[in-house]
Amino acid sequence: MPETLNRRTFIKTSAATAGILPSIGVNSPIAVVSAPTGSARAPIRVKKLYLAKPVPTWPTPHLNVAEERLKLENILADLHKEMPDVTFEGGELLRVIEDVPKVRESLKEVDGILIFNLTSGVGHMIRAFAESGKPTLLFCQPYSGHDWSTIADLQDAGLKIDVIASSDFRDLVAGIRPFRTIRRLSESKVLVLSKADVDQSPVSERLGVKIVPLQHQRIMDAYQSADSAEAENEARRWVEGAVKIVEPSREEIVRSSRFYLAMKRVMAEEGAQAIAINCLGLFYAGKLPAYPCLGFSRLNNSGLVGACEADVDSTITMLVFQYMEGKPGFITDPVIDTASGTVIHAHCVAPTCMDGAGGREEPYVLRSHMEDDKGAVVQVKMRVGQTITMAKLVGSDMMLLSTGEIIDTPISERGCRTQITTRVKDPRKLLEQYRHGLHRVIFYGDHTADVERLSKFLKFKVVHEV
Repeated sequence: MPETLNRRTFIKTSAATAGILPSIGVNSPIAVVSAPTGSARAPIRVKKLYLAKPVPTWPTPHLNVAEERLKLENILADLHKEMPDVTFEGGELLRVIEDVPKVRESLKEVDGILIFNLTSGVGHMIRAFAESGKPTLLFCQPYSGHDWSTIADLQDAGLKIDVIASSDFRDLVAGIRPFRTIRRLSESKVLVLSKADVDQSPVSERLGVKIVPLQHQRIMDAYQSADSAEAENEARRWVEGAVKIVEPSREEIVRSSRFYLAMKRVMAEEGAQAIAINCLGLFYAGKLPAYPCLGFSRLNNSGLVGACEADVDSTITMLVFQYMEGKPGFITDPVIDTASGTVIHAHCVAPTCMDGAGGREEPYVLRSHMEDDKGAVVQVKMRVGQTITMAKLVGSDMMLLSTGEIIDTPISERGCRTQITTRVKDPRKLLEQYRHGLHRVIFYGDHTADVERLSKFLKFKVVHEV
């Protein structure tokens, strides 16, 4: 194994050779694309409605409807602190079905409808709003009414509706996440650098995501014009944060950093939130000056998406979880071991901030890409004991899903650099039913409930793999 490069050596050499790379043609810094959940983007618009029949019976004939509505208004105002990118509009109190047309026009531009049933007997109005085609969420606090019992039937009828029945109003924070996810997906653009044509029609039609081919020359031009000082600074940032450096030379880390600047610039110019590159094929063919692995890691840490091997399904999956949970994904090649009841997940691209932008950074070592011992990648030491979700959106009509727990982070010269061992419920089931390509994406946390709720609105099937 090559002698490790220490930080002092890197920084000294870096300072001595600064300026050897061509500088960008203009002096202005490369623009930074706002993160998917950033406040710079237009707010998520939610229409709130309160429904109560004219003469309350259940929960009590003595219900003061006006006071109940005011209480909920105050709760929403307080919850807004946890959802600063959400705007609650309206708040009308509707008593009879004839009231529905009065607010129908105001539904056209909103991202979702939030309904509070203050009494029983308002199911016909709930259905009328769900029939608008807008994602609709009913929040049913205890003793507010029995209309929760009709929601499954409405879902079976194809309506985009779900229900939360809870005494904890903070559950609304999770309930609103699908509205945000759907809206942000419809605003998203994915750049794909690959030899093969990518079929974008199913994803574009259902999710609204634009899949745009990226020309090879475009990224190479951005690489050639990247600012040398910025590349050196980015490389220094990687070195100073690393536990150690094993294979990569200073020059390799700088090239990788420069390629990151190229990706970031092209994404900014295109207004893209994600980029996917056929990294292995293009690098092996000598058409990439560096692996994009470090750049992908940095993009994923910041709330954007960088995905290897031009895997569009995994790219969209990562976008979904960035918008819904604010967490980056770790694309992996799973290794199943039925004897130990575990699945090892391994890849040479991994975020270092698996908790999301601004979260703690996991320790990492700078290594070469395993399969050819070239380039620069991160070997991330993820958190043992952490619950994870394994997911993959297949096209736009199926989400593969399972959960597990990280029990080890092996360091092995066999398999890709970053590895986690996860204990799962039934690895044999996973082995025998494994379909839809090798890749899966790992996220910190158990996000089963959120995925199930999103499926009610986007009408995809959830397949529990384990």
